[in-house]
Amino acid sequence: MLQIGRSTVSAALQHYFQQKLVSTWSPLATAFNAPPGKRINFTREDVGLFRMPELRTFDGFYLLRDNVEHKTQELIAEAISPKRQRKIVDIFDELSDSLCKVADLAEFIRIAHPKNKYMQAAEEACISICGVVESLNTHKPLYQALSKVVEQGDILPTSEVDKHVAKLFLFDFEQCGIHLPEEERLRVVRLNDYILQLGQKFMNGASQPTILHSRQVPESIRNYFPTSGDNVIITGLCTNAENVQMREAAYRLYLQPLESQEELLKDLLLCRHELARSCGFETYAHRALNASTMERPELVREFIDEFSDQLRPRAEADFTLMTKMKRKESRQPNALTEIWDTPYFTSQLKRQSLEEQANEFLPYFSLGGCMEGLDNLLQSLYGVRLENTEMEPGESWANDIYKLAVVHENEGLLGYIYCDFFERSGKPNQDCHFTIQGGKRLPGGGYQLPIVVVMLGLAQPRWTGPTLLSPSRVDNLFHEMGHAMHSMLARTEFQHVTGTRCSTDFAEVPSVLMEYFASDPRVLRTFARHFQTHQPISEDMLRRLCASKHLFAASETQLQVFYSALDQEYHGEGAGAGRNTTEILKDVQNRYYGLPYVENTAWQLRFSHLVGYGAKYYSYLISKTIASWIWQTYFEANPFNRQAGEKYRSEILAHGGAVPSRKLVANFLQREMTPSILAHSLINEIDTDESKIKELIVSKI
Repeated sequence: MLQIGRSTVSAALQHYFQQKLVSTWSPLATAFNAPPGKRINFTREDVGLFRMPELRTFDGFYLLRDNVEHKTQELIAEAISPKRQRKIVDIFDELSDSLCKVADLAEFIRIAHPKNKYMQAAEEACISICGVVESLNTHKPLYQALSKVVEQGDILPTSEVDKHVAKLFLFDFEQCGIHLPEEERLRVVRLNDYILQLGQKFMNGASQPTILHSRQVPESIRNYFPTSGDNVIITGLCTNAENVQMREAAYRLYLQPLESQEELLKDLLLCRHELARSCGFETYAHRALNASTMERPELVREFIDEFSDQLRPRAEADFTLMTKMKRKESRQPNALTEIWDTPYFTSQLKRQSLEEQANEFLPYFSLGGCMEGLDNLLQSLYGVRLENTEMEPGESWANDIYKLAVVHENEGLLGYIYCDFFERSGKPNQDCHFTIQGGKRLPGGGYQLPIVVVMLGLAQPRWTGPTLLSPSRVDNLFHEMGHAMHSMLARTEFQHVTGTRCSTDFAEVPSVLMEYFASDPRVLRTFARHFQTHQPISEDMLRRLCASKHLFAASETQLQVFYSALDQEYHGEGAGAGRNTTEILKDVQNRYYGLPYVENTAWQLRFSHLVGYGAKYYSYLISKTIASWIWQTYFEANPFNRQAGEKYRSEILAHGGAVPSRKLVANFLQREMTPSILAHSLINEIDTDESKIKELIVSKI
């Protein structure tokens, strides 16, 4: 067989690098440090995207769509049959699995495939599957069959996991009001549709530039911004501008209140409130937190208040230091830190602390080196290795994709991770994780292997050297691989709750925990080596790098507390009153943030997270807190602790969302997850990190 593929190119490059660099990289590192070779196939038949024969061509999506529609009808008939011979939860999970295999795959291809025909066919498949789901949401006999089992029990023996997952399916059903009288159900459907439209319009408006007539902009600051005819255009906040007048002008002008955005946001919040009330919830926050780690908005508020009180003096110390920096830079002894100054001085102090010159850290973090570091860490913690695997013709959607087999030392193959790491035309500029196929137990006793994609936006490697990562890019890589390994290490009965398919306020815990490993000098020492000389990073550079990640942690965390509190307030008891959202913001900012509100601004009208994370913005803060607690308890003393890794896998990762996350955390940490304990965990981390960086800061200010 004649095939010129990545293996040929990698072999040639490996020889080149070994001759020139005298490298001792592992095979995995060598593969990721070499430019992926274009696969030219003369004789072998394409296997189809992700080895799916239907997807040898784009019109395979239409076949997949037709097949799943037929399968759906079969499963519905089985579920409502009086002669049903399987547990209802097994049938629902197979239904969910069949739909997700097409929908998740199509959604990924829709945004990632470089060819329009594939993108279009995938988008049409997405629309078709949405139609199938909408029809299921109105299928009363199907709903009644599930509801009866949840209320009265199944005709077959069921486990606690079965009951929990069945309740999750039922809640998903009732989101669309199928349990309500017909008139009320139709109202819920209309509200859902209207909320979707309002969210899309709000997000579009949030990203638009502010355009003002030149007469509305003082002449002294007009030259800071681009113009078009008689108009001045402000496209963002200019947070890194050295000129303080420019930072202030951008903040005040870009965040001017816009009546159309205010009306959209008020309508969105009101409709969400009405939707929640129609579905039997006190507020939208109560609806959003159902089956979450925090369970109730009252617990979220208690945590925010407890944490905020302890955080306030620590954040004030950060702002005092920023004021000192501002006075030194501006030579104005009475200057004060304003809200538009914080990103600038945070980045300034980080740059000064790193003493970064000409990206001095980049050569120590080649992509291959980082992948080798991940591989070493996973072997230490879980007995898992990452194996670069040759792909078959037609298996990938682009020429620069890597495929990793995740292999356990005893269990064998756990799943596959496709690495779509490099920039290309038309590819979304985001770092994210996609589930293509969820893991689940199969009837014959086997396991459906998980398949995921990790997408990054790295620069392409060159023939003169590998892709080099900045420290923040290293953090992102570890973060996204944390999501991927959550999917790989889960071993659940049902795909509906496998891996990252858990509550929003728990899904980020494994990925945030991986950032702790990426910030630990003991872990970094295992792979931070110069890509040319192979010399390890110096202890001084390592000290500066790790310390710089914690600069102004208190003030940055306080900002997240403020955002979380505002989101809860918008979706709480007063949401139905229709109060002006800026007035609410003023009250919340005065209570939870150390810098005052700036008159005639409305940054919440640019806060697009209110659409996708309505009443759930606190999730990252809680995930960070739980990850910190896990790190301090199990891994801070030894980040390579195999016993701790095995316990973490078996008691947390293996379950996905099959066990309530609050129960998982309490059992794993052997303490009840109270707001007070959560707050103390993160405060303890901030104080510990602060003591580490004091010497670094003093020498720079």
